Amino acid sequence: MRLIFMGTPEFAVPALDTLVQSQHEVLCAYTQPPRPAGRGKKHRISAVHEYADNLGILVKNPSKLNTKEIIDEILEFKPDVIIVVAYGQILPKEILKIPSFGCLNIHASLLPRWRGAAPINRAIMSGDKHTGVSIMNMELGLDTGPIIKKKMVPILPNDTSKSLSEKLANIGSELLMGVLANFTGEHIEQSKNGITYANKIEKSETKIDWSLSANEIDYFIRGLSHSPGAWTIHNDTRLKILLSEVINDQGKVGEITKEGVVFCGKNAIRILKIQRPGKAIQDWSSFIRGYKINSSEVLS
Repeated sequence: MRLIFMGTPEFAVPALDTLVQSQHEVLCAYTQPPRPAGRGKKHRISAVHEYADNLGILVKNPSKLNTKEIIDEILEFKPDVIIVVAYGQILPKEILKIPSFGCLNIHASLLPRWRGAAPINRAIMSGDKHTGVSIMNMELGLDTGPIIKKKMVPILPNDTSKSLSEKLANIGSELLMGVLANFTGEHIEQSKNGITYANKIEKSETKIDWSLSANEIDYFIRGLSHSPGAWTIHNDTRLKILLSEVINDQGKVGEITKEGVVFCGKNAIRILKIQRPGKAIQDWSSFIRGYKINSSEVLS
């Protein structure tokens, strides 16, 4: 098939890689424009842009899709199908109608649970025991289209948003190739029950509330690891906690020990991976060798 690919973050790269190595023809990759990133806020191209550039694939990064210029441009490509993976823009109806086989989306959840921008983070943060990947036929609504194929994936106790994203990206690529190899047009409408929304993660919601249970805090930490990262304050220093484990212990809420144990509203967590400003991520034993924590100090 002649196809256009639309995607932006690292999650979308395995699907593009699989398509490039298949018999399908990738006409163009659409991705979000360069954004400020890192401490220096320098503009950085997306993961999809970088990958496509390295392979010599034509790249387009319009700030908006709903212009006559872009719609005419896509019409000229005459794509059989448009593949969308975490692109970051809503496709207007004029574009949805262009490909003869429609616009297919790889979404990292078992729809209709966790429609929206951050399904992987929200699934872990909510303590879900499983999630999955859905291949959806796109329509105007936010992740409301009928499902062509999906696969359930367990969320393991040590899964982070990063590790789970990598698994789901590869599974999504495999599912997509199966759909394209045997495209029948068959689909199932999404259930009206169990609809939830995975809103974009805002920085204002990433601070740890130590009054919650250790299980809830562990979900929170793993769901935000490695980016943007759950954080807390120790003596005016902002510390990101990237990985933890739950332990059966009790003490003053928020108190931290030299062994990396923090007492929660119920039980406690042990910090496994931590990062301070301007430094690399460290395990606790490496971190505590260069950072002082006194007895009975409380995180805020």
